[in-house]
Amino acid sequence: MDRYNEVLKEYATGLNDETVKQNVEKILRDNLEKNCRSEIYQFLFSCIDLTTLNTTDSNGTVADFTRRVNDFENEHPDMKNVAALCVYPNFVSTVRMNLEVSDVNIAAVSGGFPSAQTFTEIKIAETSMAVADGADEIDIVLNVGNFLAGEYAEMCDEIEEIKAACRTARLKVILETGALKTASNIKKAAILAMYSGADFIKTSTGKTEPAATWEAAYVMCEAIKEYHEKTGRTVGIKPAGGIVSTEDAVKYYCIVSAVLGEKWLDKQYFRIGASRLANQLLSSIAGKEMKFF
Repeated sequence: MDRYNEVLKEYATGLNDETVKQNVEKILRDNLEKNCRSEIYQFLFSCIDLTTLNTTDSNGTVADFTRRVNDFENEHPDMKNVAALCVYPNFVSTVRMNLEVSDVNIAAVSGGFPSAQTFTEIKIAETSMAVADGADEIDIVLNVGNFLAGEYAEMCDEIEEIKAACRTARLKVILETGALKTASNIKKAAILAMYSGADFIKTSTGKTEPAATWEAAYVMCEAIKEYHEKTGRTVGIKPAGGIVSTEDAVKYYCIVSAVLGEKWLDKQYFRIGASRLANQLLSSIAGKEMKFF
């Protein structure tokens, strides 16, 4: 048996989907109402990876997108800004040239996003180029085809090589949980991604359905918790894909808080990937419709 299956044997991966659903329902029933308040909305806003991943993106639109983040700092000095701007790798230099605020990171998708179906050498080169252009964080998709085929060595070796190409940048590994289907598969993929060097694990690209789900995030949090207990390493969680409403975002907060606890309630370990959510949170905070971004 290879070392990856040996690693998986150390963890509880035989999960029941219905039990997971019931556990999530209980967490939300017990915690949602009390966490629907302004200070939580402001925290969630500060954890957003504000994202533009459109076919129509250009240097001009990405520059404008970046300047709105600068404007937010100037117009709302009493609020924390978003955590990062997330763009295609060819736009990292555009963000870097236009970003004027110091506490917002530059994130880039890489590695043949969103399918991860290209040569490993290209994934490594793309990652290296994004980091050289100024990316602080790299978001990749694990090779779902390799995972479902049980080809764990190929999948994990690739993540390790991309991690090395990140140098000092943090690596987020997208599990594409909608394609993994079951809680057991999500748990296994999460463990293997962390074992291979992921600094964050992320639910979805937002390009496939279903995208982020509360059940997937719950399983990933449980995996992070168990991995931390065994290794002492703290890995972050990033729900992403179709998160639009304030209430949806608060539900992810409830799950992270209940399963992982206070340490993870920090943008160092908790992010939300979104494009439309920022305005929804700002509207909830202000008590009126806001269309800032």
